[in-house]
Amino acid sequence: MSWPMIRRLLIGLLLLAPAAAAGQARPPAAEIAQAVQQKYDRVKDFSADFTHSYEGGVLKKKATERGTVQIKKPGRMRWEYTAPEKKTFVSDSRKVYSYIPADKQVIVNSVPADDEATTAVLFLAGKGNLTRDFTVSYLDGAAEGTRALRLDPKQKQHEYDWLVLGVDSKTLQIRSLTAADQQGGRSTFQFSNYRENTGVPDSVFAFKIPRGVDVITAGPR
Repeated sequence: MSWPMIRRLLIGLLLLAPAAAAGQARPPAAEIAQAVQQKYDRVKDFSADFTHSYEGGVLKKKATERGTVQIKKPGRMRWEYTAPEKKTFVSDSRKVYSYIPADKQVIVNSVPADDEATTAVLFLAGKGNLTRDFTVSYLDGAAEGTRALRLDPKQKQHEYDWLVLGVDSKTLQIRSLTAADQQGGRSTFQFSNYRENTGVPDSVFAFKIPRGVDVITAGPR
């Protein structure tokens, strides 16, 4: 699993936090984004169940996966894919470990420096800002009871062209996050059973390399 693929996974880490309730009148999109940002700044850790679906652009490839995610700032995460294939991605804020049991190998990457990281990675580290780093607008066609915010990065990103954030119309809790590109590719995370500030222990993000697997170190050590 390459670091670009891992960064696509990190997009799902951006904004998993509920914000204050909205009023009946639809406020400007930038106000919604700012409310989400302010709440996210106060979140120390969170966990959720997720469904990850992908639809490719040119080949129209479709895939759906499920699992759980645990995040702790700054920069620690654990993605456990449980179906249809088991996969584990762990970051301890210094290294990222990618483990697919069927491949019998672990790929180890260094977490990129701030000037090499995408906007998504900077959000994970708590160094990004929605209204500063994105142009925010409403997107029509949101599911009933939700609002869709289109986030266009102010600096070009290699892994996506824009994001779509789905939030509950009343509570502004994050329901989905989609990364989109000009070729029609869509990678969507839908979240449920969200918990925040539960005191996720650091030990969750200590990856133990299983016996009998090959270890591949990619990038600078």
